[in-house]
Amino acid sequence: MRRSPGPAGAGTTLDVSAEAAVAAQVRRTLEAVFDAVAEIRADATALLTRVAAEGRRPATVDLAALRPGLHLRLTRQELVSGAGFAAAPGLLGDVPAWLEWWQQDADGGVRPLLLDLDPAHTAYADYTHWDWFALPRDTRRRAVAGPYVDYLCSDEYSLTLSAPVHVEGRFVGVAAADVYLRHFEGAVVPLLQRLPGASHLVNARGRVAASADPAHLAGSLTRGPDFAAVLAAARSTRHEDVRLVPCDGVPLVLVTPAG
Repeated sequence: MRRSPGPAGAGTTLDVSAEAAVAAQVRRTLEAVFDAVAEIRADATALLTRVAAEGRRPATVDLAALRPGLHLRLTRQELVSGAGFAAAPGLLGDVPAWLEWWQQDADGGVRPLLLDLDPAHTAYADYTHWDWFALPRDTRRRAVAGPYVDYLCSDEYSLTLSAPVHVEGRFVGVAAADVYLRHFEGAVVPLLQRLPGASHLVNARGRVAASADPAHLAGSLTRGPDFAAVLAAARSTRHEDVRLVPCDGVPLVLVTPAG
């Protein structure tokens, strides 16, 4: 399909079929990770619903039941480097906060993430202000956070894909999975390089998630367009000299020259 870009580009045309194809392939790459997140959310929802039906508050020992599924997803999904459930503060009866989180070792094994989650301690690791927790909590939608240096888990430049967990209408935490940025870029930059112009991918806040454009490096901010509005509208649009193509339902936008 070829479409005129409008008055600002009168006399020129833009082939958007290649952009749509790349956006769809990026979607498929991320959806594989979001599938793992959805499974974690389903397991956590079912577990916490059962505990609520027993008329008691959950505890860390209950969340241990999530571990077999987390281990399976870490070993089955090649892009996933960490996965787990982050409890909303006050959810559990025995601790103020908890991350039931597991990571993959370099040799393919899995290990737990051990953090100080006691707010009374100076080393308290408060995860509630991080985008991967706050965005799903506040919007009730799944999110892509980053790229950012993941000081909590790996000290790696990462993306975290997450989704809110609700039980009986109450927010109880977040299901999430980490993807090292180097692995994500390895999967999607070759797709971006198929496009005729230098292109990059941004999240809802304009943070560059992957790039084939030396002017927009991964981790930098792209300013100007309202990327959240583009994602909410779920349709391609134009802003000044770039086209903005939402990636078919996942919270990333393809930014490419309008021609």
